[in-house]
Amino acid sequence: MLNRIIETVKEAGKIILSARDQESAVTAKEGKKNFVTMYDVAVQNFLFEELGKAFPEAEFVGEESENRLENDALRFIIDPIDGTTNFMQDYRCSCISVALCKENDILAGVVYNPYTDEIFSAEKGKGAYLNGKKIQVSDRPLSDGLALFGTSPYHPENTDETFALLRKVFDLSRDIRRSGSAAYDICMVACGRCEVFFEKALQPWDVAAGTLILKEAGGIALNYEGNEINFSMPNDVVFANPKAYKEFATLLQGNI
Repeated sequence: MLNRIIETVKEAGKIILSARDQESAVTAKEGKKNFVTMYDVAVQNFLFEELGKAFPEAEFVGEESENRLENDALRFIIDPIDGTTNFMQDYRCSCISVALCKENDILAGVVYNPYTDEIFSAEKGKGAYLNGKKIQVSDRPLSDGLALFGTSPYHPENTDETFALLRKVFDLSRDIRRSGSAAYDICMVACGRCEVFFEKALQPWDVAAGTLILKEAGGIALNYEGNEINFSMPNDVVFANPKAYKEFATLLQGNI
């Protein structure tokens, strides 16, 4: 099951790598910072078609579609290009994120950065891997580590709260980073390169695959209230190793 998903995702990555003149390929725009390109649509259509052949019983939820399922169907949750603004500007940090789930239970997850040829994957109960090599979260506390964050660019009402918390995280940690791809940042925590990632108002397709990868790597994936992430709605999320989560949770409590 996982190998078939990985093969399909890697083929879809070729569409991203073949892209030219990305900024002129915008097909839709909602507000100042939310874009869809012809390549987002092309990657999603390819994944829907090819995964549909391999898993004919599955339903599909994708960022660039109107499907919103809240039943017990076996379904894929897909972000065809996580980091579309990066993609438009050829910043070369964008990922394909694919999760297979049943209700709120993620069974398999794949995140692929075609620019670095890094494929992060996990199947429930079988560990997490980067290009076939097992990975795990770091043992560093946040005070000795790097913090990743997102700015909720589609939700400016969250900006002040995000940056107030970020200042506290910056003061505690070694430093902060922002890649522009939530799926990739979660995987950076999963493989131990960074200690925590947080962002408000992320959609299920941003985090579904990464959640399983992070958990299978020994990490913690929760919403700001300390509850499990709900994959039928937006969530304020934190992904961290256990030591970093304790420190972050204290900062978060003081910021609410």
